[in-house]
Amino acid sequence: MQVAALDSPAGLVIPVREGRRDGPGLRERAMKLLRHGPAGQEKTGMLDALGRVRDLSAHLPDLAGAALDPATLDRLRGLDPEGLPLVENPGRIGPCLARVPNFFCVGLNYGKHAAETGAKPPKEPILFSKASSALSGPYDPVVIPREAEKCDWEVELGVVIGRETLYVSEAEALDHVAGYCVINDVSERAFQAERGGQWIKGKSAPSFGPLGPWLVTADEVPDPQALRLTLDLNGDRMQDESTADMIFLVAEIVAYMSRFMKLVPGDVIATGTPSGVGLGMSPQRFLRPGDVMELEVEGLGRQRQEVVAAG
Repeated sequence: MQVAALDSPAGLVIPVREGRRDGPGLRERAMKLLRHGPAGQEKTGMLDALGRVRDLSAHLPDLAGAALDPATLDRLRGLDPEGLPLVENPGRIGPCLARVPNFFCVGLNYGKHAAETGAKPPKEPILFSKASSALSGPYDPVVIPREAEKCDWEVELGVVIGRETLYVSEAEALDHVAGYCVINDVSERAFQAERGGQWIKGKSAPSFGPLGPWLVTADEVPDPQALRLTLDLNGDRMQDESTADMIFLVAEIVAYMSRFMKLVPGDVIATGTPSGVGLGMSPQRFLRPGDVMELEVEGLGRQRQEVVAAG
């Protein structure tokens, strides 16, 4: 096993296995785009075959909006990562997108998760939003907000839109996806369900939207319904499921949403979480300062967050 030169401030080292063939949902040696550097000063990068960060800033100033359109991504695919400057010390890894016009979520979209919450499987996708200001890096701390009582974890497959999407069919829907990433849809259940109004209150605190570590382009993920998701809390496995358990598949979600709104490049859709959240445990278990979450979606990278209290 060779170890990539990609470290978080917390000292996380991301391993890359030579000769590894990814599972059925991901092609081998997929193009992985990322952003690195201090918050607000990130530069773009691309991983090479050994998992080292290569500087992409001369070819892509930032990763958001029009940079996600098919023509731009096609141009990036033509680059040889070995010909790009090596970033010896990438430091902090930021969210894989610089900004998101809309941060959408789908609720109760895994059969077993709906069951653990006592809810009936929805007949149509349950749509809601996170504030775009919740966006954070995959290794940044998760901050428990003031007045919080029931902060929870949710590993999810993130879908990033690459072109304007309105009234598309399910057959066309995946052609409008720029790529996929890991999301931790951190949630405050009391804010979400006990304070009235819509779920957005429990989903939107700063740091509640870790995104990344990288964006894998859609052509490298031939089957988004064949990816394993896992989340560990303090080393104990909490969530372990396949995207095959989704009630509404990615293509269904994109097509359905396009009936009610126009999706634009850079929009993110968190497609729901599998069973194993703290809310569904008996007794319930919620996040506390000092907890460590480690989560992964097969082939899309790993996140690690330490939980801290708001000042």
